[in-house]
Order: sequence, then C-alpha cells, then structure tokens
Amino acid sequence: MSVAYIALGSNLGERKENIERALNLLKAAQVKILAKSSLYETKPYGVTDQPEFLNGVIKVRWAGNPQGLLAALLSVENTMGRKRLRHWGERNIDLDLLFFADRIIATPALTVPHPDLQNRVFVLEPLCEIAGDFIHPVLGKTMKTLLKELRAR
Repeated sequence: MSVAYIALGSNLGERKENIERALNLLKAAQVKILAKSSLYETKPYGVTDQPEFLNGVIKVRWAGNPQGLLAALLSVENTMGRKRLRHWGERNIDLDLLFFADRIIATPALTVPHPDLQNRVFVLEPLCEIAGDFIHPVLGKTMKTLLKELRAR
C-alpha cells in the first residue's frame, strides 16, 4: 500500500457536486481517502477566459502501482464525461496525480511528482492544509516552503 496525493478541480456545472461525485467514484475504484483538504475558489491558471475553479487535494492509500492509480483517475474523469477541448481549458473534473509516495517517475504517460505543482498556489495551498511537511522528492523542500517561496515571487 502506498500513499499518494491527488489534486481535484472543477470549473463547469455544479463544481462542488462534481468533486463529491469524483470522490465517490474513486472510493468505488478502491482508492482509500485518508485526508481531504478544504475546497478553494481559484482563478484559472494558464488560460484565463473561463470560469473560476474549485480546487482541493486528497491524500489516498492505493494498493497498486502508480500507473494503475493514474488509470483509475482517468477512468473517473471519463465516467464523468470530461472533455479535453483545449490545454488548461475548462473542465467538469480534473484529477492530477501529484505524488506517489516519494517515487520519481518520468515516462511518456506519467510524470511524478507533478512537474508544475511548485508554481500553483491552487495546488500548494490545499496540499499544505493536509501535508505541509511533506518533502518534495526532487526539490527537497516541504510543501510549506514551496508555498512560501511561490508567494514571495
């Protein structure tokens, strides 16, 4: 069993209900949720001509490998009818694998830790709420430190 962290986001439809449905589908897929951050209303990142997001992070336990967890996340997105119309565009649900234990993975299908999380307040803020002392396995800094550095920029 491995601990992983997953970012959740939604900016279309009933955002809170979308996130709750995703959490229920993850549980049904044998993803054990250990902790859940608050949900934060945030401005869009990258592509700004879209509705605001609700974002959060969960800490989970997973019995399989990282690729299996990614497949479970993509399955939930597909079940919920996620459409990928444009990069960083609007979506009813977005599930991103941030960390899988302290593993470093770089394949065409999966990069862990998430390569841009240190530049995203909407990820670091909820992550700090549930795992502020977790150390980024590549950068060697806690989530609290990364958030403090990002806010100072």
